Amino acid sequence: MRAGLLFKKRFFVTIASIFVLDIVTKQYALRALIEGASYEFLPFIDLYLTFNSGVAFGFLDIGNRVISNILTLIGILIVIYVFKLIKNETDNLKQYSLSLILGGALGNIIDRFTDGLVTDFLHLKIADFSFFIFNIADASISLGAIFLIYLELFKKNHLSNEQTN
Repeated sequence: MRAGLLFKKRFFVTIASIFVLDIVTKQYALRALIEGASYEFLPFIDLYLTFNSGVAFGFLDIGNRVISNILTLIGILIVIYVFKLIKNETDNLKQYSLSLILGGALGNIIDRFTDGLVTDFLHLKIADFSFFIFNIADASISLGAIFLIYLELFKKNHLSNEQTN
């Protein structure tokens, strides 16, 4: 029983780590970058400070404070639901995936709660084609969702491998 409890605490470390990394990087972006200016960072990612009132990657960003408040409320409900999923999930990899999603969701909710906007600063682009501007929280949510979908698609293989080890 104690080992199981300690193992579950590891997921809270993941959630807290993503949350803190997201908040710290957003604060750095706010202090070091000028809104609308692009700075080379990595071959496919530039630093580009912008703000959005929508959901992940600026989807539904229409600049409406009421919509932003509704999205914040929906986000809080999703956080509660994902927390319950983590608590009840027995598959460790699914718990980890959900922890990535939860850590990112908390980061964006706290950011949105302060002024109704989410700080984005990582601009994914290839050549002259711009994909989207995002933050650590968005990346964490996306990676967690992709990993979770992968596990669901290959669930039988994953469970049979886990049982044989």
